[in-house]
Amino acid sequence: MKTKVTKAILPVAGLGTRFLPATKVMPKEMLPVVDKPVIQYLVEDVVAAGIKEIIFITGREKRTIEDHFDIAPGLERTLQEKGKPEQAELIRSISNLAEFSYIRQKEARGDGHALLQARRLIGDEPVLVVFGDCLYDSDVSTCKQLLDSYEKFQAPIVGLTEVSRSEVSKFGVIDGLKIDEKHWEIKNFVEKPSSERAPSNIVAPGKYIITPAVFDVLDELNKKYSGDELRLASAFETMLKRGDKIYGRMLEGQWLDTGDKFSFLKANIHMGLKHPDIATKLKDYLKSIL
Repeated sequence: MKTKVTKAILPVAGLGTRFLPATKVMPKEMLPVVDKPVIQYLVEDVVAAGIKEIIFITGREKRTIEDHFDIAPGLERTLQEKGKPEQAELIRSISNLAEFSYIRQKEARGDGHALLQARRLIGDEPVLVVFGDCLYDSDVSTCKQLLDSYEKFQAPIVGLTEVSRSEVSKFGVIDGLKIDEKHWEIKNFVEKPSSERAPSNIVAPGKYIITPAVFDVLDELNKKYSGDELRLASAFETMLKRGDKIYGRMLEGQWLDTGDKFSFLKANIHMGLKHPDIATKLKDYLKSIL
């Protein structure tokens, strides 16, 4: 019997050291791309795929994320009084995007350890996983793309994209058999290899569907290497070595990596050029300085 994905995990416990001092008190996921924080774009992508239960894995100094997705009656009332009902409705709509749960990762022990914190809320189901730097501008929700692939294969799905050889050392890199224009059967998963050692230039930017079997392996590795950093990539490597099937889905759309300063600025320009309030002014400004 086919199982369906009904929940999503968004790990947001990272320290955001690449954006200091801005992230001293503000989570990197709350940095704005034009007029919305990165994390809201990710939530909207999840919701566009039909998923309404979202679990955040948080850490210290992440309360701002909880506040953002909570109701704000005082702000709504002020906006109403100032004759700005559309803005008041906009603020209210954020809290209604989905049902949100929050779990604290008490120790910074890697993304695999973060995912394990949510297992009790997932049960014996597959789950969508979206990391905080993986913003996409796409006609079809990238999360919906992954769900469609999961329906086909009923196995873990890794969202994939191509990068230049010079950038592969930042990501998990795959090797495998190409099934069709969208899908790969993954045979090897190498975490952050040098450009010389990388088996390909096809990488995992940070969107997955993982199954209970992945959680089982993460749990085994966590017990075996208690106290060490635990990576999702390590679970994939273990599963592939024992012959488990893992598939990749080439994600369609424009990937807007927000994990470093330059990429973050590019994401702002890209989305700014599509924003109805500022697109023309931004385009004119860019022309004036080039």
